[in-house]
Amino acid sequence: MRMLKRAILALILAGFASAAAAQQYPSKPIRVVVSIAAGSVTDVIMRAAAAELQGRLGQPLVIENVGGAAGILGGKTCAQAPGDGYTICIIYHSTMSFNPLLFSNLPYNPDTDLVPVARLFFLVEGLFASSAINVNTVAELKALAQSKPEGLNYATLGEGSYPDLFLKWLNNQWGTKIVAIPYRGGGPAAQALAANDVQVTRFGVGNFVGVIEAGKVKALAVSSAKRSPVLPNTPTFAEVGWGDYPGQGWWGLAAPKGTPPDIVTKLSNEFQKLFKEPKFMEFLEKQAVVPAATDPAGFAAFLKQDRKDAETLITIANTKKTEFKE
Repeated sequence: MRMLKRAILALILAGFASAAAAQQYPSKPIRVVVSIAAGSVTDVIMRAAAAELQGRLGQPLVIENVGGAAGILGGKTCAQAPGDGYTICIIYHSTMSFNPLLFSNLPYNPDTDLVPVARLFFLVEGLFASSAINVNTVAELKALAQSKPEGLNYATLGEGSYPDLFLKWLNNQWGTKIVAIPYRGGGPAAQALAANDVQVTRFGVGNFVGVIEAGKVKALAVSSAKRSPVLPNTPTFAEVGWGDYPGQGWWGLAAPKGTPPDIVTKLSNEFQKLFKEPKFMEFLEKQAVVPAATDPAGFAAFLKQDRKDAETLITIANTKKTEFKE
């Protein structure tokens, strides 16, 4: 009986300690691990969010870009961090949904090592081509790819990433052999496309606006349900015959396992408020993303369905599970 009372007292004290920690939190800078290269649209968004949230939280949010390997390096970095609220992680569909289905030896477990905090936004993605190859439509790209087996290069985020799976699906659909070339983010991929180092890719639209305006890249289609106000003359995937393509790119916030629930709630509330403010939503829409902030429970429920959608896409793309080699 005495042991039971001690156990109950310990739980109560732990609860008080957690609440006190949350009230004092944060008392030092917060590290924000962003699972993609600097200069990518997500990086731009998170740096803007960090600037806004610094005043609200009373501490700076320090961005650390850990791009590459379809988000695996960022997921690993997050999983290895202490769960004290001073490391938070910007993760995406590859980190949580695709990687556990594609790799047999991930250096992190998305279901146990990472705590969902908030979904933040959906990407509006596009299929883009280098202006150097002189194609203006998806049909023209298909004809060119079929006439030049292995003659075109395509930028991805690495084996098993969302752009890579789309390429596998596209090669299966078209009977082509477009070659995958990995990059650490949408920004580097956009520059490679503008330089004609690669000839085609699929990434978030926001990465490509500058190179499109410069005339170096052409947008062939966008993934949104209706035409993007950023690219009003570009047809949707549905308009070019890809309306049944499963899945949609997204980004969200997670924390390492062990992060106190009160701190998770506080972070989630602050990010949700920011990503629902009209002024910040207007900024997001200019980056060609769709605001979609949720609480931790809503994000966790979304992740379950997203894993199922990922499985569907992987099956369609005829992709087998492989061993991850860092």
